Amino acid sequence: MTTTVATEPAGPRAPARTPRRRRLARVLARLPGTTAVWLFTGFCLFAFAFMLISSFKASRDILERPWSLPATPRFENWATAWNDGGFGPAFINSTVLVVTASAVTVVIAGPAAYVLGRRPGRLSNGLNLYFVLGLGIPVQVMVLPLYALMNSLELINSLFGLFVLYVVVSLPFTVFLLTSFFASLPAELEEAAALDGVSAAMTFWRIMLPLARGGLLTATLLNAMGIWNETLLALMFIQTNDKFTLPLALLNYFQQQQFTGADFGALFAGVSISILPMIGLYAWLGRRITEGITMGAGK
Repeated sequence: MTTTVATEPAGPRAPARTPRRRRLARVLARLPGTTAVWLFTGFCLFAFAFMLISSFKASRDILERPWSLPATPRFENWATAWNDGGFGPAFINSTVLVVTASAVTVVIAGPAAYVLGRRPGRLSNGLNLYFVLGLGIPVQVMVLPLYALMNSLELINSLFGLFVLYVVVSLPFTVFLLTSFFASLPAELEEAAALDGVSAAMTFWRIMLPLARGGLLTATLLNAMGIWNETLLALMFIQTNDKFTLPLALLNYFQQQQFTGADFGALFAGVSISILPMIGLYAWLGRRITEGITMGAGK
């Protein structure tokens, strides 16, 4: 004799999400952030276009027709800013400081980051923490002690003194950034070099350093952009016009305009001279910078 067991009908199941609905949900979730990014990007592009167009216009046209294109481009605005505003010597000073300070910073930070990244231990961890703490000290807090020190060394109003300051201030970030790159390199390369009788110094210079060239380039470019735009240290330690950097020349030219009559076209041309080199550099190597930062953070 067979018996049958009655089973209760299963309740209604929630319909499974289709791939199309999942894609739509992801798009809607990213929509606020994407919209904010594009709005910010559009604002930056608008401000850049307004600055560049205004640098070719007369002051009256900028005030009366700020949104119109120049009827006749005034290229003399750029010559006025370059000569009368002192942007020519300041451009050379900034270029020399950026090239030398960013390169020397990476040269000094490279071996330190290699030791910290490849030789883990109590001492290395303590030194790494020391460099990380250096990132949290505001420059404004260090200005007065640095001024007293630089004055005792007779390096006030000296481009070499400003170069030393830029190297010292940039070292904590550079060491912190490069440590992750060297730590991510495979240890087998060092072991193979040791078996072949290669010294530790030669292993660093010939094997490990070329493998970390992405991080080295990223650190160099980030330091270059930071030094190019730096204003506070230059304002505190540079006193004469012939040693001005571009931010100081721009600030000084703006102050001159308040007494001699505002030439807004030349002023916008001066701003363009200060901004365009870094925009061009980032447009050329921006992808490399982003990839370098992402790779270093991920490793």
